[in-house]
Amino acid sequence: MLLSRRLATGLGAIVATTVVAAAAVPLAGMAAPAPADAAAARDATSWLAGEFTDGTMPGPFGGQDWGLTIDGIIAMSATGGSAPTRQAATGQVAAHVRSYNSYDDWGIEGFTDGGATAKLLYVASAAGADPTDFGGYDLRAVTLSLLAGADAGHQRGRITSRTTADSGPDASNTFDQSFAVLGLARSGDLPQDTVDFLVRQQCAAGGFRLYPDTADGPSPSCDEQPGATLDVDSTAMAVQALLAAADSGATGASDAARRGADWLVGQQHADGTFGGSGPTTGANSNSTGLAGQALAAAGRDSQAARAANALTQLQLTAASGGAAAGDAGAIAYNAESFTGAVSTGIADTDRDQWRRATAQALLGLAQVPLGRIGLDLPPTSPTPTPTGTATPTPTVSPTPTVAPTPTVTGTAGPSPSTTGSPATPSPTVSPTGTAAPSTTPAAPALPGLPTTGTAIIGYVLVALLLIGGGVVLLVLGHRRRAQ
Repeated sequence: MLLSRRLATGLGAIVATTVVAAAAVPLAGMAAPAPADAAAARDATSWLAGEFTDGTMPGPFGGQDWGLTIDGIIAMSATGGSAPTRQAATGQVAAHVRSYNSYDDWGIEGFTDGGATAKLLYVASAAGADPTDFGGYDLRAVTLSLLAGADAGHQRGRITSRTTADSGPDASNTFDQSFAVLGLARSGDLPQDTVDFLVRQQCAAGGFRLYPDTADGPSPSCDEQPGATLDVDSTAMAVQALLAAADSGATGASDAARRGADWLVGQQHADGTFGGSGPTTGANSNSTGLAGQALAAAGRDSQAARAANALTQLQLTAASGGAAAGDAGAIAYNAESFTGAVSTGIADTDRDQWRRATAQALLGLAQVPLGRIGLDLPPTSPTPTPTGTATPTPTVSPTPTVAPTPTVTGTAGPSPSTTGSPATPSPTVSPTGTAAPSTTPAAPALPGLPTTGTAIIGYVLVALLLIGGGVVLLVLGHRRRAQ
């Protein structure tokens, strides 16, 4: 009996040590951002939270912009800040799912936007909500139903839109596919076909194209599309999605993510910035934020730090903001926008651009990967102090308050298809969607998302130790009865 007790005590100590060790191991390849960058991320989050009105972000022409609202939620979730605003916004999005992923509000029924649905699935997971019951919708089931099946040939696994004669053609792209991989990986099993399709959007050089489709129809792969344009923003999204897929056990994801990160390193400018493609080719904070976040996720710490430093040069502060000092924390789209704001302030007609730029740029300051937002303690979060003012769950009326307004992606604005929402019956591409930090201590999270997608090595070790210990105790018990 004494031997059994000693053995059990020893096994308990080993198990406890293993649990502590597993909990203490940092994410592979991840380094915390510099304190100055973390502080800049908190300032950006605080400014962004102040741009919300009744839990939503306004569009460039008024009304609610659901895509931008989601970008803000992701941004705030990255740092765990501005909890009351984040929770209220999450409740509003949950109450207006079909206002974002359909054309119901325009009287065009039967259409479901695949990219918008995948982005909803992701934000529900990142915000700590239940993606299987988000505003009454099982977003995981809907996303799975929109994946192209085996009969789609080389398009198998692609996230697609459910179109109608009145809705126009499907415009899903690599941003949408990345959100599908991220959302599915975080909410349950990840179909390998979905990962395989994303990998086929990568050219031999390592970068990813934004559009799988050409004028002649969808091409089987990036390398089979003559003159395919490789895009920094799409590559940054794909790298992060593939890293999450690799953590979920998908084959081929890790190598593709590594090659994508290598390509991003080669696209970085001498001053640490990045540019996109098409109208966003010039250096801008949106592309720099996404690329910096992806590089941090892939363990390219020095390049991620250079990107973060470039972003801080575009951030308004009380000391350097000049006429825009009252908007301290906001991040400009580019140097020209920054200089103009310092000189004359942020004009009302320019504020939409600043909101979009800040929501995406601060991700490069916070350096929390898209696959880990909401799962790990954000390195930028201040020590929580109870205030007693935050409401754990927002109460939101599902009744739409404003008629839908078109979402526009201007050529001078943030990276292509920043919001990803179906703003008009002619689908607009809506790639981005990330997260913004805040200085407000975190309040209780919205109910219910299991922590899927976390590193499981420690748990496996514990399980093996417990099983092994049980076997030993069982053998000892048989021996004792035999004596």
